[in-house]
Amino acid sequence: MKERWLSVQQIATHLGVNPDTIYKWIERKNLPAHKVGRLWKFLASEVDEWVKGGKAGQKKEKK
Repeated sequence: MKERWLSVQQIATHLGVNPDTIYKWIERKNLPAHKVGRLWKFLASEVDEWVKGGKAGQKKEKK
């Protein structure tokens, strides 16, 4: 079965955080997100892997 795309609110609920935190993580910590028009969409599997990899607690890498 194909994985469903989730909204900011849905992924925030999935992770147990505030939606504002999701926007900060996109900008500051490279949370895996996909822009569809004006909306951000997420695959729970990508976000779960990102969290398991400890990325939520790390500072954004400098380029």
